[in-house]
Amino acid sequence: MARRRRYELTDEQFERIEEALPEVDGRGRPYEDHRKVINGIFWVLRSGAPWRDLPDRYGSWKTVYDRFRRWAEDGTLQSIVEKLQGELDAEGRVDWEQFNVDSTTIRASRSAAGGPTDNKKGTTSREDEGVSPALGYGRGGFSTKIHLVTDGNGLPMAALLTAGQRHESVFFTDVMDQVRVPRPTGRPKKRPEAVAGDRAYDSEENRKWCWKRNIESVIPARKGMHTGPGRPPTCDEQKYERRNVVERLVGRLKERRRIATRYEKKASHYKAMLQWAFIGEYLKR
Repeated sequence: MARRRRYELTDEQFERIEEALPEVDGRGRPYEDHRKVINGIFWVLRSGAPWRDLPDRYGSWKTVYDRFRRWAEDGTLQSIVEKLQGELDAEGRVDWEQFNVDSTTIRASRSAAGGPTDNKKGTTSREDEGVSPALGYGRGGFSTKIHLVTDGNGLPMAALLTAGQRHESVFFTDVMDQVRVPRPTGRPKKRPEAVAGDRAYDSEENRKWCWKRNIESVIPARKGMHTGPGRPPTCDEQKYERRNVVERLVGRLKERRRIATRYEKKASHYKAMLQWAFIGEYLKR
């Protein structure tokens, strides 16, 4: 039996995602084993190396890249994410008591420039507003911003990409709306009991969004911003201290070098790298 190398899937981990992968029909050229391809994706994700530098043990780099791209575009990758989230929730491993939000700015390589825009006129969506999809010039230079939401244990639940200069409070509701954990019956579960964020998320719109959905807002008020009648909003300090799990998750995600620096021209491909990092976090649980 071949020795399993670092970052590669164990037998148990591969079994958990195997059902969500496309079936191998055996037609045409020999079809590369799914497990070998996924191990190659994890190698690129962790090492940060170009696809062409993929070791021969994972097969043709083009085969691995093509399947990475195809699964990102045909819904296979999203199916794996939803399957694992649903299983973790069924096992009681998703903490719905409190979700946590944060954002982090990712420096983009010059190779990320020149990606396609959303339409023929060259304009971009609200999320992708910048020089090209999810790229712009913020304090960190040429960059992308990841807006992230976790459960109470630091398990990644959803992410949204924008240009690096976009403010996190504007996308609080957007990233929260992306949480959709499938359940055996009924609609997907979406709402936690509380959500915590730092002062950057302090806005009347965000607090109203939480209030309308019966979600406790654990967001401290910005100093000097609430000058009207009445006391400024307050938050539960003990719950706010638990928010550090999202910051620790950011640190773990950035240990994967393809997350710490963006090389992909297409925002969907960088989002796919982030989703593979999510899958790695789920499989560790």
